[in-house]
Amino acid sequence: MNKQCYILLIIFNFSIAFAQTETEIKIPEFDDDYSKTIQKLEDGDTDIDYKTFRESFLESEQFKVAAKKSSEFRSLKKDMYRLMSELKYDSIVMTTKKMLTIDYTSMIAHKILRQTYEVLGDTVNAKKYKTIQFGLLMSIINSGDGKSCETAWSVIQVSEEYFILDMIGVDLSEQSIDYNGGLCDKMVVKNENEEEKVYYFEISNVFKGREKLQHE
Repeated sequence: MNKQCYILLIIFNFSIAFAQTETEIKIPEFDDDYSKTIQKLEDGDTDIDYKTFRESFLESEQFKVAAKKSSEFRSLKKDMYRLMSELKYDSIVMTTKKMLTIDYTSMIAHKILRQTYEVLGDTVNAKKYKTIQFGLLMSIINSGDGKSCETAWSVIQVSEEYFILDMIGVDLSEQSIDYNGGLCDKMVVKNENEEEKVYYFEISNVFKGREKLQHE
């Protein structure tokens, strides 16, 4: 192999390594349950307690980091939808992984990442992130039936409420706080047939998270 070809090979391999590094989800550098569980999930072990995992996010220092990066997260989410419309799949993977680096409990990031892997034919990663997405989702759905404040779906972030309403396929008409049987968001919605329904989300953990940030 001549010297020129050898140099080109080094550059090529460096470029591949750089691209792979750029698309990795970075594990938070905190020795806590949240960080350890992300490492476990990224290693492919998806058999975890997703409710406990979501709650561990509130206790992690990463929750404070995510709050400080909320504007960046919203910008990445906006970019994600733009890239989806442009069918730029590699960039979608990179963007959703940046979102998950900030908040690994983000169901929308997991959903779009696994759908993108499905398009790219990466069945292993598509399966992994689908399992994580639905693990997070079912940990909320299995907490109640959403029909009253007493049997509300328990969430840790408001974004979880909107994700579930989107999955159900309804549009929000009115939101209010309900104290009948707990602390809940009462969401009046309409389906595609303009039929009105009401869903309840238990939000004590949402306020717990806000109080934690206020004491910073």
